[in-house]
Amino acid sequence: MTRTLLEICVEGLRGVQAAVAGGADRIELCSGLALGGLSPSPSFVSKALESGVIVHAMVRPRAGDFVYSADEIELMIAEIRMLATAGVHGVVVGATRADGSPDVESLGRLRDAASGIQIVLHRAVDLAPDPVEAVELACSLGYDHVLSSGGTVAATDGAATLARMVAVAAGRASIIAGSGITRDNVADLVGETGVPAVHSSASTPDEWPDPRIAAFGFGASLQRRTDPAKVAALRATLENL
Repeated sequence: MTRTLLEICVEGLRGVQAAVAGGADRIELCSGLALGGLSPSPSFVSKALESGVIVHAMVRPRAGDFVYSADEIELMIAEIRMLATAGVHGVVVGATRADGSPDVESLGRLRDAASGIQIVLHRAVDLAPDPVEAVELACSLGYDHVLSSGGTVAATDGAATLARMVAVAAGRASIIAGSGITRDNVADLVGETGVPAVHSSASTPDEWPDPRIAAFGFGASLQRRTDPAKVAALRATLENL
């Protein structure tokens, strides 16, 4: 069986270090993971690239939906170009219409801006009326990867759809299964879907050393840290498939 790639999403340098130590094949850089991931800072990108691991960067200018104005799309295009110049290997994007269907024009423009690097259609695809149909669109636009939970909150619940997405992609794009993936369910998920890659935060919740951090609104009620042991456990499980 072909080796399944392990991608870990991180939002800080400690996360990068933990992902690398645990054996991640690729890291996705974000800020605001509690919000589903926002664009990382340029300095964070620069330091992460020193890790030597393949780096993809989120391009998402705000939290909330993925129905972007013309100005927001221009901002995302500018950000993609800056990230490409900085040396990232890929960018992670999404844009939809109000009904959740892919915004074809905007996705095409984002693909054009990412010329020369990889581009991932992220979990905005899970809002589409038909995520499988959205895969065909992504392939036609030249997207390299599609990150999805199969249109459900957790990837394990969307396994049947993920398998159909893999079949439709037919190697033209890599389907990355993400959301709720752990060492306990990853083997079954890969076996059921045939996905060539999985995506996880591999994180552990921790209390803040100073309780005022949460009380003052400087952070969520709990912080989440990338756990190198969880990364390593996922990697080991995938190696034994």
